[in-house]
Amino acid sequence: MRSVIQRVTHASVSIDGAVKSSIGRGFLVLLGVVNEDSAEDIEWLASKIANLRVFDDENGVMNRSITDVGGEVLVVSQFTLLASYKKGNRPSYIRAAAHSHAIPIYEQFCARLSALIGREVGTGEFGADMKVELLNDGPVTICMDTKNKE
Repeated sequence: MRSVIQRVTHASVSIDGAVKSSIGRGFLVLLGVVNEDSAEDIEWLASKIANLRVFDDENGVMNRSITDVGGEVLVVSQFTLLASYKKGNRPSYIRAAAHSHAIPIYEQFCARLSALIGREVGTGEFGADMKVELLNDGPVTICMDTKNKE
């Protein structure tokens, strides 16, 4: 799985002009799934995100996690994170998992992250044309890939 985690003051995802999910202070997570992703990848990434210390403590040092600050999370599927751009100028998405594999992984990831942070995460709609709005806080943006754990 490949993810982009953005610390936000608020974020939302809309489909056909209607807001599907919205959050206040927390993380917007863009998530791409590959065919090789497994329960081990779900656990590793969800745990990393739940424990990521990028919120300020009382001394203004990024030392608090999403649970420490009572933050919210919005997870949006985004297969374009897996684009290959090595040949030509039109990206290839051949690495992105088919719906039959990607949807269960996405849903399991959201459920695991919800369990770890102790609250429901907001979601988009897999495969839909979504409009994502956010106010990046910091800005703080971190990329994580389960195939690059070292």
